[in-house]
Amino acid sequence: MERTLSYFASDVHLGLDVNDPAAREERFVKFLREIPSDRTENLFLLGDIWDFWYEYRDVVPKGYARVFSAIQDLIATGVNVYFCPGNHDVWAYSYFEQLGMKKIGQPHLMEIGGKKFCVGHGHGLGPVGAGAGFLNGLFHNRVAQCLFSALHPWFAFRFGNSWSRHNRLSRKEPYIFEMDKCPLVSFVRGFAASHEVDFFVFGHYHVKIDEALPSGARLLMLGDWVRPDSYFFLVFDAATSRFSTTFSGYSQNIE
Repeated sequence: MERTLSYFASDVHLGLDVNDPAAREERFVKFLREIPSDRTENLFLLGDIWDFWYEYRDVVPKGYARVFSAIQDLIATGVNVYFCPGNHDVWAYSYFEQLGMKKIGQPHLMEIGGKKFCVGHGHGLGPVGAGAGFLNGLFHNRVAQCLFSALHPWFAFRFGNSWSRHNRLSRKEPYIFEMDKCPLVSFVRGFAASHEVDFFVFGHYHVKIDEALPSGARLLMLGDWVRPDSYFFLVFDAATSRFSTTFSGYSQNIE
C-alpha cells in the first residue's frame, strides 16, 4: 500500500501538572497507536511535546515509556518521525535521534507529495520583545546550558517543572489571538514573499489557524492538547493534496 499520509502535532506538554497529565499522555499514546503505519510516510512532532525536557550526557527524564514505545514502533514500520524542539523541550540533544527520530530545526523546508512545506515550532520566529529575545538567547546559550547541567537533576527538574507550571497557571484566560500582532504571522508573510512555499505548519500559539497568505501559500497553526480532553492534529494526504484535521473527537476536511 502506498504511503501518502503525513501527520502533524505539537504542544502536547507531557508532564505539565495541570488538567490531568496522565489522561493527556493517554490521549497522546492513543493518537500514536492509531496512526495507520502502512499508509503513513511522516509524523512531525513540532515542539513542546514535553513540557520540560532536559538531557544530561548520561541522564534523561524518567517516564514516558509508552510514548517512546509507540514512536519506536512507528519508526520500525518505516514511518519517518521528525522532531522539532520547542521552547519547552529545546534541550533535546541526541537521545531522540538515538531512538530513531530525525531532529530538525526551524524553519525546515521539505517537499511532500509535490508540495513545498515550511514547518517548525514557531517560537522565536519573527519580531519578538526584548524579554522573550533574552530568554530565547539564554536557553540556546552553550555556557548557560553547561552551567545548568552542573545542577543535580533532582533540583534541576523540580525547578524546570515548577517554573513551567507557574507560567501556565498565571496566564489569563481566555487567550485572545490577534493575527496582525503575531510575530510568527509576520515571519511567514515575509518568508513567503521570497520563498516558494505551499504550506506553513507551526505550533506554539495553542490556536487552530488556517489562513491564506497573499503569496497563495497557507498558514496552518496547530492547536494544543493541554485543556481537559483536548487534542488536535493535522493530516496531509499526498494523494489528494488535502488536509484533514481532528480535534476533541471531531474531524473535518480542510479545503
